[in-house]
Amino acid sequence: MSNLDRQAVPSVCGGRGFVVAEPVRELLSPRRVRLGEATEVRRLLPNLGRRMVGAWCFVDHYGPDDIADEPGMQVPPHPHMGLQTVSWLHEGEVLHRDSTGSLQTVRPRELGLMTSGRAISHSEESPRAHARFLHGAQLWVALPDAHRHTDPHFEHHADLPLVTAPGLTATLVLGGLDGATSPGTAYTPIVGADLALTDGADVRLPLEPDFEYAVLAMSGEVHVDGVPVLPGSLLYLGCGRTELPLRADSDAALMLLGGEPFEEELIMFWNWIGRSQEEIEQARRDWMEGTRFGEVKGYDGAPLPAPELPAMPLRPRGRVR
Repeated sequence: MSNLDRQAVPSVCGGRGFVVAEPVRELLSPRRVRLGEATEVRRLLPNLGRRMVGAWCFVDHYGPDDIADEPGMQVPPHPHMGLQTVSWLHEGEVLHRDSTGSLQTVRPRELGLMTSGRAISHSEESPRAHARFLHGAQLWVALPDAHRHTDPHFEHHADLPLVTAPGLTATLVLGGLDGATSPGTAYTPIVGADLALTDGADVRLPLEPDFEYAVLAMSGEVHVDGVPVLPGSLLYLGCGRTELPLRADSDAALMLLGGEPFEEELIMFWNWIGRSQEEIEQARRDWMEGTRFGEVKGYDGAPLPAPELPAMPLRPRGRVR
């Protein structure tokens, strides 16, 4: 799932100047965004108060949605550049198609990782015969300048490493955690992990003090460093932590997101990340003219047109408003 907002606005993010260099507990509420007729997402990043966590720059949480009598996710072909998309499911399936020819069904706790590099287009849809419920998260990772023009490609990893402790099973989505490393290709020091907690679990998760972190609550009742975090909300934790206390009052699931603070300043507009207004303008022209981003074959429907660019100049700034 991507940014399908027809009234897209630019987001400015990146730069170390606004990173919180000490532990904090900043609870971020979502903005609800309607995608098509059947899907509503809770958008946590970019947020009015915070734009990035490490290289993580976009976070949508959706579901659990009962789609037994609905088409489910239907996201027509659309473009990306300068980022990676991470598809992560707890329930349901998503069929991925892209302009490199990839065709893959992603299932719960399997990693669907698309590196857009210089340009790619893709679609996402629930298979015609699909599970009753759809629940997951769609996330983006900003690519650093040295890798943002790389060749586009898609990875699917069904077998991911686990980190376990009493009451906790952590599935490593991207990057490294407690000595384990995800097979997904990462271009910056980063971590993404799916944390499953059993009722009554009281654990401490080891962290890197140089990383900044946030936790996305997926389901259940859980306290993160003493703060109750409800499903569909994001708790920003800052830097300077060597461990994270977690306590579950029911079976619960979280996503741990973190990484080295992203130094470069970025412009994010619609589904593109660039460094200047000229790059964004060129990307829009290329998509509308049908060049550079390729063609998604097999999707039953027309590609999405790009929204109009705002009248205001697009300039990279910092990580928060």
